[in-house]
Amino acid sequence: MKTDAQIKKDIQEELDWDPAVRATDIGVIVKEGVVTLTGHLGSFAEKQAAEQAVQRVGGVKAVAIEMDVHLHTDDARSDTDIAAAADHALQWNTSVPRGKVRLQVEGGWVTLSGGVDWDYQRRAAEHAVQNLVGVVGVTNRIAIEPHVSPVDIQKGIEGALTRHAEREARHLQVLVDGSRVTLKGRVHSWAESQAAQGAAWSAPGVTRVDNQLVLG
Repeated sequence: MKTDAQIKKDIQEELDWDPAVRATDIGVIVKEGVVTLTGHLGSFAEKQAAEQAVQRVGGVKAVAIEMDVHLHTDDARSDTDIAAAADHALQWNTSVPRGKVRLQVEGGWVTLSGGVDWDYQRRAAEHAVQNLVGVVGVTNRIAIEPHVSPVDIQKGIEGALTRHAEREARHLQVLVDGSRVTLKGRVHSWAESQAAQGAAWSAPGVTRVDNQLVLG
């Protein structure tokens, strides 16, 4: 098992390796496998890239984000301009159902609301606006409107887990309560945990995933 010092070293090297991140702007603290990122970044896209870089590192159990976005002067935009750009981005994204997503912008922070059928549509809407110039953060309040029975949801998720990793799937338990899914069991890495969570979110009608998978 990696020590905290080894995990920190790997994270710093991963941040250095990622061209979307200025590693010198990011502080890394590791305690018992839990990582805290600190610092002031120039864009929300860079903040997201830093989070994703950390999640790729083996031994990471959880990530706490204490970074904020300080826009450069040239990147500052009015809320009206951001709202117009975000609306166009949603309209031009084929994965976002037309007329299903609403948005609000305040102080550069974009809040998405509405309802869609699938989690990938919900995530697509968020991705469409998070890299726009002037955006300092995104809150995704888009709801998923379930149209599938709990039994079908469970079968679909178990089938996906088996296809993705048959050996690991035997150690995972999928519990479905209405449209909410709980994952239990033991996995070998943070990445494997995220993959299982992604498989659960890919099932139609899932509105919440409670990831209780244990690393070890």
